[in-house]
Amino acid sequence: MSEALSDFKRFLEWREQAARAYVCGDARLLNALVAHHGDVTFLGPQGDVARGAVVVWRHYEQDASVFQPGSETHFEVLQLGASADVAYWVGFQHARVHMKGRDAPLTLKLRVTELFRRDPDEGWKLVHRHADSVPESAS
Repeated sequence: MSEALSDFKRFLEWREQAARAYVCGDARLLNALVAHHGDVTFLGPQGDVARGAVVVWRHYEQDASVFQPGSETHFEVLQLGASADVAYWVGFQHARVHMKGRDAPLTLKLRVTELFRRDPDEGWKLVHRHADSVPESAS
């Protein structure tokens, strides 16, 4: 296994911790992982599209604010890869979330593709996320 891939696998554990905090309404860990400059994109589960580092981060912050403590999530990685400067993972994000305005928790299964760029000073940074809901018939 290459050094870049080993490094990215370790980083992906941190990324998953950030996702767990995020679904509990806390976007601070994700803030440390997201690129805050350069080309950044987000294609969300509701069909929304955000472009640009500032716009994408605002979108993430706003989305996190609807989640409540007690939620949980994990990644099911189907494929991943990394070179010296670029990395990705593809798979599913499973979640059981508590959301403001809902009495019962919601179970989610998202198809996810995330791309990362290595910043020489800051390490891996999330530059693209595409997530959409898995149709119930495909679950």
